Amino acid sequence: MEDPAVANPAQPDYPQHWEADILLRDGGTARIRPITPGDAGRLVEFYEQVSDQSKYFRFFAPYPRLSDKDVRRFTHHDFVNRVGLAVVVRDHFIATVRYDRIDADGRPSDDGTDAEVAFLVQDAHQGRGVASALLEHIAAVAQERGIRRFQAEVLPENRKMVKVFTDAGYTQHRSFADGVVHLEFDLEQTDRSLAVMRAREHRAEARSVQRLLTPRSVAVIGVSRNPQTVGRALLRDLLGSFDTEFESRYESKDAPRTVYAVNRSAPPGTELDGVPVHRSILDIPGPVDLAVIAVPESVVPAAVAECGAHGVQGLVVVTAGYAETGPEGRDRQRALVRQARAAGMRVVGPNAFGLINTDPDRPLNASLAPHLPDRGGFGIFCQSGAIGVALLESAHRRGLGVSSFASVGNRSDVSGNDFLQYWAEDEATEVVLLYLESFGNPRKFTRIARRLATAKPVVVVKGARHTGSLPPGHAVPATATGLQDATVDALFEQAGVTRVATITELFDTGELLAQQPLPPGDRVAVVGNSDSLGLLTYDTCLSAGLRPRTPVDLTTAATGENFRIALDVALSDPAVDAVIAVAIPPIGTSAHAFMGGRLTGPDDPEMGSDDPEIATALLEAGERARELGKPLVLAHLALTDLPTRLRPGGIPAYGAPERAVRALAHAVHYAEWRRRTAAAEETARVPDLDRIDQPGARALVDAALSTRTAVAARTQPGGARITLSDSEARLLLARYGIDVSPTLPAPDEQEAVRAAEQLGYPVALKATAPHLRHRPDLGSVRLDLTGEEGLRRAHRELDALLGGAAGAQLVVQRMAPRGVDTVIGATVDPAVGAILSFGLAGAPAELLGDVAHRLVPATDQDVAALIREVRAAPLLFGWRGAEAVDTGALEELLLRVSQLVDDLPEIASVDLEPVVVAPHGLAILGARVRVAPLPVRSDLGPRAMDTL
Repeated sequence: MEDPAVANPAQPDYPQHWEADILLRDGGTARIRPITPGDAGRLVEFYEQVSDQSKYFRFFAPYPRLSDKDVRRFTHHDFVNRVGLAVVVRDHFIATVRYDRIDADGRPSDDGTDAEVAFLVQDAHQGRGVASALLEHIAAVAQERGIRRFQAEVLPENRKMVKVFTDAGYTQHRSFADGVVHLEFDLEQTDRSLAVMRAREHRAEARSVQRLLTPRSVAVIGVSRNPQTVGRALLRDLLGSFDTEFESRYESKDAPRTVYAVNRSAPPGTELDGVPVHRSILDIPGPVDLAVIAVPESVVPAAVAECGAHGVQGLVVVTAGYAETGPEGRDRQRALVRQARAAGMRVVGPNAFGLINTDPDRPLNASLAPHLPDRGGFGIFCQSGAIGVALLESAHRRGLGVSSFASVGNRSDVSGNDFLQYWAEDEATEVVLLYLESFGNPRKFTRIARRLATAKPVVVVKGARHTGSLPPGHAVPATATGLQDATVDALFEQAGVTRVATITELFDTGELLAQQPLPPGDRVAVVGNSDSLGLLTYDTCLSAGLRPRTPVDLTTAATGENFRIALDVALSDPAVDAVIAVAIPPIGTSAHAFMGGRLTGPDDPEMGSDDPEIATALLEAGERARELGKPLVLAHLALTDLPTRLRPGGIPAYGAPERAVRALAHAVHYAEWRRRTAAAEETARVPDLDRIDQPGARALVDAALSTRTAVAARTQPGGARITLSDSEARLLLARYGIDVSPTLPAPDEQEAVRAAEQLGYPVALKATAPHLRHRPDLGSVRLDLTGEEGLRRAHRELDALLGGAAGAQLVVQRMAPRGVDTVIGATVDPAVGAILSFGLAGAPAELLGDVAHRLVPATDQDVAALIREVRAAPLLFGWRGAEAVDTGALEELLLRVSQLVDDLPEIASVDLEPVVVAPHGLAILGARVRVAPLPVRSDLGPRAMDTL
């Protein structure tokens, strides 16, 4: 069959950006693309595989075959008024959709805003969510071409198709006449249609990961006679998880699982580790769900092709030599993903460490880890094999169990977002631990992580925090490579993700969150047998933002009974939300000696590194703490046995007070986020603001983007970001009730005087040239000019100081009421979306980086928290006896900026500086707005797998 890319080379208008890889309901992959004349053979073959009933539902009459005229009609499109899309798997059509633009009378049209739409899905692929995905994509295409509404006629007995339309969530109208159901639905996204689309995305991605983790049969491609090779190690590891005991349990439920070995050079009859070796996966008689590829990079494409031909569902590619090696390797990596997805397969890797599933019914060790970890509640994802080893080792050393594990290497296809979707559904996973070095789709990560974090803790170590460097091989869109760390923090904060700094802190925090109740507040009791260790813990709590009570010192002679009583008192206190027990080794009362590395009393030879009675007291207190819903943790020094004794009771034990406090502080912060988020679901809102003129603002933005300057800028590196003039920015902002204090030019003294008389005294005279804007430290501003004489004198001074009034671009502006100078911004990060920022102008924001961020759209509670989050916030609320400023007006302004950039995504940035907030009202003294054309796709578009 002809390749559509070359079948019609004279067709210059082929819309490449409509192509997309998609996940279907069962977790399989497919590709959606426009139908071209070169697809005639594919279309005929596809139609022959459709049942007579499905043909009847499509054409309302028996239609056994397509005529040549039909084939031409369904393969020749202008991609404007007539568009056809196909779903392709292994180079075969499995479904098609077509729209034809019509006018108000239902006749073909070149300028109508309605279109007739019709689908056809092969019977073998019905029920996989193919038509739903096609509807999303054809609707997006139609909107791009100016179509606002679809019409469809469906036979009543075609219930599946009726359900596709009615379940999509669009605003629709239905009627019935002449034995046909007539449907009309608007293509504008609704909250319901968006929720439906994301729910389908969630199910498909979760299912795709489930298929990878629970295969019934696995083939290792690249097994060698050499026991030291990677392929051989993978085979042994798989066999260790597919053990005899497992098979006896599994066979009673379903067909037994099987491990296969493949080596293209193996002589007939070869066996390795008791497994027959096949020369090709095509020689394996039964189905293979998962293939683990460990062959040289040069033969990977052939291995992938054979896997696709055999119907393999997923690949774990351990082979290296891809994007981590440079541009040519990145091209090979993209080709690998395209090849696998086209055959319906997902890819873990390349350069992957592998997958682990500890489900006792279907254990899997398709990794380079020599043993399955213990079963437990931790879902672990990382992007580095070395870190993966460290994570598994840390879990084993602490006695923590794992539900599933993935180390995906270059993350070319299967990503952390996919596993988050899976863990949201997996009952065995209680806490999610992530090691991330880069983001493929940060906006989607935020959305998914936020939903997951409302039910399960998500703890993350983010590498490259300060350098922002991208590890070699990571598949990341260009828009995500420059993600600022402050943006990442805002992302995590709004999503409820707990960010930690080290692997040790990752497990410290995860262990507490998994084994202890979430703290109801930040009030902490400290109880123990060391005054010094208690004071260190107390100080560390204060530094972490917790509210500790004065430590209770039981002295070094404390017994288990002393601990039991003191812990019970602390836990029973309603003014205590969490308890930290502190302990050091017991010390004898007579002469002491260092023996075996421990400080012991020679008269008490049975005294070891800890007292078992203390462990018993802590375990009893742990049960009481769970009943009361309060966490209990231990901070100790030099106690080697006590942590092990506490492990059965699920009491985390930390070898330093700072570790215990950091973990507890993270738990307190996460618990507060959970409570705040739950309350916000009921109370937070985006208020209806007055003075909002969206059509007027839209017209101004469209006009700015249609100017000759804007059109020319689109060809420049970095895209087209057009800075509006001061007057244009003022007009645009006014459409959203954002009033910027007017300025008038002052090129000479006389013009300055006229401007002041027009605006009214007192006035300010300031420079607005780009290199002088917001630089009062350079002497570019004169304030409180109350008359003509003072204004003229100030003009002469600035003219001399700044090298001329014209170059400095001097302007006159009416003085604003005294208040606190702040700065408000909204910037569209291509990878994340719009981000609302707030800080105090000058040194706090510029020198100290004291700026807070929220993702847009922001609610009333978001903006209230935003202005209180900066460290300099007390200046807004009457610090040192000063009058508090009008924070209500400030919050309203933040809401207006948020709504502006949310309603008009072409606005690339808004900067308001300074915003002087007075005790009553505020004044915006400077504003800059930049606009840019919309990107081709956004997070609101149809479901599509990332293409990197």
